[in-house]
Amino acid sequence: MNKSCTCNRNAKIQQTFLSVLIVAVVFLSGCATTEVAEHHIANKADPYENFNRKIYVFNDTVDNYVAEPISDTYKWITPQFMQTGVFNFFNNLKTINVVINDVLQAKFKQSAEDAGRFALNTAFGLGGFLDVGKSVGLEQNDEDFEQTLAVWGVPQGSYLVLPLLGPSTWRGIPGVVFDTAANPVSYVGMPVQLIYMLNARANAEGALKFIDEAALDPYVFTRESFLQWRNNLATDGKSEAALDFDDELGWDEADSAAKGSDAATGNKAGQTLDLYPETR
Repeated sequence: MNKSCTCNRNAKIQQTFLSVLIVAVVFLSGCATTEVAEHHIANKADPYENFNRKIYVFNDTVDNYVAEPISDTYKWITPQFMQTGVFNFFNNLKTINVVINDVLQAKFKQSAEDAGRFALNTAFGLGGFLDVGKSVGLEQNDEDFEQTLAVWGVPQGSYLVLPLLGPSTWRGIPGVVFDTAANPVSYVGMPVQLIYMLNARANAEGALKFIDEAALDPYVFTRESFLQWRNNLATDGKSEAALDFDDELGWDEADSAAKGSDAATGNKAGQTLDLYPETR
């Protein structure tokens, strides 16, 4: 009798063990399948990842050994109020491009507001060194030609990392060409362009450090945040997947300039002119 009970008990233990084992196998298989699916989805927009990673490393190296040391020197010799003024000046010039894209997107009311902001800052803000427009409630809008192409129905295309310019997409390439042509900075002398690039890199310092310290894979972090950010701009903030780094870091654009860092403008090796505007 005891022997029979022992056998029955052993049989039940074996049956329970097998059941748990089967459930565990099914669960792990499901996790593996999910991971594979997520990996496929994550890379669907990045079919050139191997090539992009090489360019990313190249850009990162250029930044570490060229752009960052020069930028640090600029920050060291330039008073903070001057850095903020320079940021405001170039941001004001960028408004010309914003107004053009407002019109191309049929945002006529916004174009009138942006044009008024530009006129106000230029006339009463010492040519744009002071952001007078913000003090009277005229906030800076962010429109560029890539967003215009998105409004016109042009597909985004694959994710790309361009040498020195950084994150982009196939749709972003003609966007950069148009915006560069429409930006007055493109037609001034090299000293002014150099100041523009140095100030942009200096403002990106905080965002770059955040990515380096917080991201397990900075390349993936940059890609996903860039694509979500561009999608958010193209849909005027209606994208559910949008990731707002200004909120994540607790900064707004003006605070970024004042602190010498810009969560929305993290440029590693000059990556993207005025788009992200300078993302790592």
